[in-house]
Amino acid sequence: MKKIKIFVFLMVVMIMLSGCSGNTDLEPTETDSSASQMDTSDMFTDRDMEIGYDETTAVSISLNGDTASCDSDIVQVSGSTVTITAEGTYILSGTLNDGMIIVNIADTEKVQLVLDGADITSESSAVIYVPQGDKVFITTAANTENTLTNGGQYSAIDENNIDSVIFAKSDLTLNGAGTLTINAQAGHGIVSKDDLVLTSGTYNITSASHALSGKDSVRIAAGTFNITSGKDGIHAENTDDATLGFVYIADGTFSINSDGDTISAENYLQINGGEYTLTAGGGSENGESHQDSMQSFGRPGETTSSTTDETDDTASMKGLKAGGDLLLYGGTFNINSADDGLHSNSNIKINGGSYTIATGDDGVHADSNVSIADCTMNITESYEGIEGLNIDISGGEITLVASDDGLNAAGGNDESGFAGPYTGDSFSEASDSEMYIKISGGTLNIDASGDGIDSNGSLEISGGKVVLSGPDNGGNGALDYGSEAVITGGVFVATGASQMAQNFSSSSTQGTMMVTVNSQQAGSTITLKDSSGNEFISWEAEKAYDSVIISCPEITEGSEYTLVAGSSTVSVTMDSLVYGSSSGMGGAMPGGGDRGAAPGVGGMGGRM
Repeated sequence: MKKIKIFVFLMVVMIMLSGCSGNTDLEPTETDSSASQMDTSDMFTDRDMEIGYDETTAVSISLNGDTASCDSDIVQVSGSTVTITAEGTYILSGTLNDGMIIVNIADTEKVQLVLDGADITSESSAVIYVPQGDKVFITTAANTENTLTNGGQYSAIDENNIDSVIFAKSDLTLNGAGTLTINAQAGHGIVSKDDLVLTSGTYNITSASHALSGKDSVRIAAGTFNITSGKDGIHAENTDDATLGFVYIADGTFSINSDGDTISAENYLQINGGEYTLTAGGGSENGESHQDSMQSFGRPGETTSSTTDETDDTASMKGLKAGGDLLLYGGTFNINSADDGLHSNSNIKINGGSYTIATGDDGVHADSNVSIADCTMNITESYEGIEGLNIDISGGEITLVASDDGLNAAGGNDESGFAGPYTGDSFSEASDSEMYIKISGGTLNIDASGDGIDSNGSLEISGGKVVLSGPDNGGNGALDYGSEAVITGGVFVATGASQMAQNFSSSSTQGTMMVTVNSQQAGSTITLKDSSGNEFISWEAEKAYDSVIISCPEITEGSEYTLVAGSSTVSVTMDSLVYGSSSGMGGAMPGGGDRGAAPGVGGMGGRM
């Protein structure tokens, strides 16, 4: 379970928990107990997607080193500063040294800038600056290479705090069939103080701060993004309006290496597809050290651990992070993060996609609900695998390795992490009735050095298949729950240490047995047969163990079974549906066989 921390973390205002439900133009299209998919039909306009332009009516601007030239009176050239003052399409080509493109139009007008082999550097400000306008489109011409560079500082030229290579006070859309390279030696790559939209093109962005930043939103339909950033790779935040500050990604190819979060939204974050290679904070090897003192006996809520003191300005280094709901409906993700792989200060809903996650903290963390209906997930390294106030798993194929708990319904905010303030209930504020783990489908393969499945409230298993290689230390158990654990269906096989072992509760309606055996080596096979020799279970445990818990539909009351666990053979008569009750401090079950010292530690695997 999540350990009680020494340090008390500062809480932020409730604006961070407002989520996406308050957005006036983006209403949920479905409802459930956790998070709802948003209506994305109006995310992109036809013009956002259009990359064509009419060269015969467009205005051409030639960039000529230290100055520029243009035949149109609506383009003003002063040295190396080019100012566009009216609606229209403008084609920029050539090289401009220490220059600037300013688009200053009426707030009802739109401008399209076509970059056709443009290479522009600004030593002390934005390369493209939009102080006013309705919307600006930046289009890369087909098969062209374009480069925009800031020299390392931003000097004030008006009342606006210009701090990026492309800086727009208006809505901003980038698209095209060419390549745009952005070098922000200081500040951000691209900033819109309204909506930032990208629908096509290739982008190579290196930035000292955020690479892509939108105040109201960041919306991406497609494109190729190669990002290296000193803060977040993609960032949306609006402190003035809690219904805004969201990120929506429909598709695209993303390679992001960020010192902060790779993709972060103050409100909700929804992803429907795409391919993602994400590295946050240098990867899992830079995760905070978790000192777990639970090598002695304990029950839910009795654990302690310590982490380094956190401050408000500690960098957040998560893979995908949402202040509101995190909604994932597809995509292929390879995430390597110093902090949580998937994180929400509200709810996480996963219904599709493939995820490979290595993290220095939690693989998946939500302050409220984690709901997984369908996905392929492989958490190769984590402190805790999947954590939330409550967890619902109804489908998917999940494999996880955790140095502490595998599944944890602990409640409240993520105090094991080391990055940024969170909101939500603390462990003491959340009631047992709020905390639960429910597994109704899917396949779970859990390797946990702490508790395998840990709920401070209840545990319900009604379907699916769970194989669990639990702890080989006496301070944790394969199962750990606060109120009751009920199994009514599915297949469950777990090994671990016997001292803190808990079986399912007597209210279970499917047969379950917990047996203490001789200490067994990693790699030993566990087999369950009925009195006729029919084999129901065969699984190879990858850790040392002396306790086995098995439940499957074939176990019936009144029948006899033989459990072979490595060198131990135990005969079990199911006088009731639950064989072997928890003994508080673990211990020997009826028919459990001799005890011995536990040798060695292994991994996890096997067949069923």
